This record gives sequence, structure tokens and C-alpha cells, in this order.
Amino acid sequence: MKKTKNNLRFLPFLLPSIIGVFLFILLPFADSVRRSFCTAVKGDYIGLKNYETIFHNEAFALAVKNTLRFTAVCLPVLIISSFFIAYFLCRLKYIRLIKSALLFPLAVPTATLVFIWQVLFGDSGCINGILQDMGSEGISFLHSGASFYVLVGSYVWKNLGYTVLLWVTGMMSISTSLTEAARVDGANERQCLFKIILPNLKPTLYTITILSFLNSFKVFREAYLVAGSYPHESIYLLQHLFNNWFVNMELDKIAAAAVCVFAVIFLGIILLQRLWDREKSL
Repeated sequence: MKKTKNNLRFLPFLLPSIIGVFLFILLPFADSVRRSFCTAVKGDYIGLKNYETIFHNEAFALAVKNTLRFTAVCLPVLIISSFFIAYFLCRLKYIRLIKSALLFPLAVPTATLVFIWQVLFGDSGCINGILQDMGSEGISFLHSGASFYVLVGSYVWKNLGYTVLLWVTGMMSISTSLTEAARVDGANERQCLFKIILPNLKPTLYTITILSFLNSFKVFREAYLVAGSYPHESIYLLQHLFNNWFVNMELDKIAAAAVCVFAVIFLGIILLQRLWDREKSL
């Protein structure tokens, strides 16, 4: 009983956050669920018609395909590259000073990042200028299939420092006595990596995967500022579709699509949690 009372002492500190989540997240989402079964203007109940409409919508299919492709490409690239960079940085003497510089990409405003895009990858940008000076034909990076990889590069660059910092923090929390004892027993660098370091980084991997997965759905601003509401089809994402539906006041479609996206994200997180729990039990 006493333990329960001690736990309740934290409740007043949590109440502001709980109330905020309820008012600004749960209630609006519940209203979106309701709207997904109604018409946009009169609010008449129409059942699953909105869901049938979006599933037969070619723009929705393209946006889902591109968003899933973007996530499938970005997550492995970001997680693997950031791990090896962190593994190298942990060997440096002044790693604690370097850690603060890793957050610099997050501090760069989106408008500045887009300006860098245009300077580097625009039709008259630096890269095309170099290609033309070398006698090659220029590439329309922002208005062709290459725009997808430019967007991937932007996502990886912006999230790399923060992800590296998470890896570094996880690696520094591992006791050096474990690796030192393994080396005394004759273990080489590869064995230390796969037998000691990686198994102890599973919680960090889980956190990084969840954050990277969620952040992969937040690249709309960059693509929108570069190419507008109707970019090249390779970077036409769900956020573009939602924006275009909002402009046309097709709120019923937005609500139905939002419910579907939430369901996919929720199931993805639950799946990762199940895999994590399974690994812990082994």
C-alpha cells in the first residue's frame, strides 16, 4: 500500500502531459476516425465508402508505394552507416567534444537545407556545372527519378548526427572491462564486436529503429519546398497527397487515409516490440 502511494506522488507532474496528449492528440484522432465514416460536407454516415475510395485512388497507391520505399531504403542506410561512424568515433580521444557537434544537422532550418539542395542539385547547380565542364550532359536531379535519392540523402544527412550520438551513448555505457577481458582471452576485434558490443546495444538499436521509422514520415517539408505540391512521381509521398486533399477540402479522404497510416505505424511499432521482447527472452 505504501509503495502504491509513493508511485502516485508522481501523478501531479504527469497530469499536464496527460491532459495535453488527451486534448491535442487523442481527441483530434478520435474525431478523424469519426470523420472517416462520414461525408466531408454534411457529415452523413456512409460506412466504409471513404476507405473504398482511397484504396481505388491511383494517387494514394503511388504515395503509399513511395513512402514505403523511402522508409525501406532510409532505415538500413541510416542505421548501418551511423553505427560504423559511431564505432570509429568511440576510439577517438576527444569523443566528448565531438558529441556536441553531431547535433548540428538538426539545428539547420529546413529552408536552409532546401537552399543547399538547389545550389548543389538544381539544373544550373554546382554538380551540373561540374558535369558540363567535364563534357557530360547535365542531370535533372530534382525533376527526375534521381530526386528520390536526393531526398534519401537529405534524410540521412539530417538524422545522421543524432543517430550517431545515440549509438555513441550506447557504446560508452558498455563496461570496458568486458572487452578488455575478452581480448585477454584471445578475442579479436571482430569477435568483440559481434559477441560483446552488438548484443549489449540491442536496447539502443530498438530506440534508434523506432525513431528513424517515425522520422521517415516527416520529410514532406523538404520535398514540398523544392518541388511544390506535385513533385516528380518518385518523391510523391503521403504528405503531398494529404496536402492536396486538404486544399480541395476532401477531409473525408484525409481522415480515412490518416486512420490507415496510423494503423500501419502502430502495427509496425508493435511488431518491433514483439521482436524486441522475443530477443530478450532468448
